[in-house]
Amino acid sequence: MANFYYSFRLCLVLFSLLIGIASAQLSSNFYDSSCPSVLSTIQSEVKTAVSNEARMGASLLRLHFHDCFVNGCDGSILLDDTANFTGEKNAGPNANSVRGFDVIDTIKTKLEGSCPGVVSCADILAVAARDSVVQLGGPTWTVRLGRRDSTTASQSAANSNIPAPTLNLSGLITSFSNKGFTTKELVALSGSHTIGQARCTTFRARLYNEANIDSSFATSTKANCPSSGGDNNLSPLDVTSPTTFDNAYFKNLVGKKGLLHSDQQLFSGGSTDSQVSAYSSNPGSFKTDFANAMVKMGNLSPLTGSQGQIRKNCRKVN
Repeated sequence: MANFYYSFRLCLVLFSLLIGIASAQLSSNFYDSSCPSVLSTIQSEVKTAVSNEARMGASLLRLHFHDCFVNGCDGSILLDDTANFTGEKNAGPNANSVRGFDVIDTIKTKLEGSCPGVVSCADILAVAARDSVVQLGGPTWTVRLGRRDSTTASQSAANSNIPAPTLNLSGLITSFSNKGFTTKELVALSGSHTIGQARCTTFRARLYNEANIDSSFATSTKANCPSSGGDNNLSPLDVTSPTTFDNAYFKNLVGKKGLLHSDQQLFSGGSTDSQVSAYSSNPGSFKTDFANAMVKMGNLSPLTGSQGQIRKNCRKVN
C-alpha cells in the first residue's frame, strides 16, 4: 500500500511539473482574446518608423538581439538605470549605439491605451524585430508570445554576453554556442548585417591594419572613417544594399568587403567559409535559415507564468 501511495504521489508531482512546463511555453495565439489588436498595432508603428528612416529597421532588430543575449528575451535592455541597478543601455556594446527606444515607447503607449497591462515589452521587441525585417524585404516567421518583463537589468552581463565586433571566428562560435546556437545558425544570424550601419570606432582597426580586405572598399570607407577622430561616423554594414534585407552581406564577405572584423572572420579560410558561399548563391536558403534561427533566439530563457511583470512603461519597473 505504501508503495502504491508513493507511486501515486510521484505521478502527481510529475503531472504538476508537466503542467508547469506546458504553461511556460510561448504560443502564437497568446493575445488572441486579451489583446487582439496587438500584432496590427505593432506592425503599423514599425511600418511608419521604417518608412521615416530605413535604418530604424536594423535598430529594432538589434534591440531584440541585444535583449535576448543578456539573461534571455525579457525586455531588460529597455530599462533605465536606477538607484538599485546599473542597466544595459550604457554597457560597452550598447552605449551611443543601440537605438529605437522611442519607437518601442510609442507602441507600448498605444497598446496600454487599448489593452492596459496586457502586452509585455519583451513581446513588443520580438514582434517589432520580425516586422522590421519584413518591411525591408526579408522573410517572415511566426513570433511565439507570452514573454514577461524583467524587473532588473545587468550591465556586466551585457558587457560579457553580447559578441564584440573584434571577435575571431572561434570567439564567435563560442559566444553563440553558449546561447545554444549551432555554427550554421551563427552564420545565418550574422546575415542580419545585410541591413544597418556601424560606427567608425568599431571597424577602424580592420580598415587600417588588416590585409584580407578589398583595397578599393577600404579606400572608399576610409573617407568616412579617418585613422583618428570621427569615432561616431557611420558606414553601412552592407555596402551593396544597406536598407534591403537580402544576401548581399554574404556576397560582400566573399569579396573581402566585410565591414567588421567579426564579419570577415566568417569568410577567412575557416570552417564557416562554405556556409557563407552557400548563402551568397542561395538567398532563399539564407532567409529560411535566418527565420528559423530568429524563432530560436526569441525563445531564449523567457520569463513566463508568474515570473517578472508586464511593465506599464518599458523604461522602468512598475
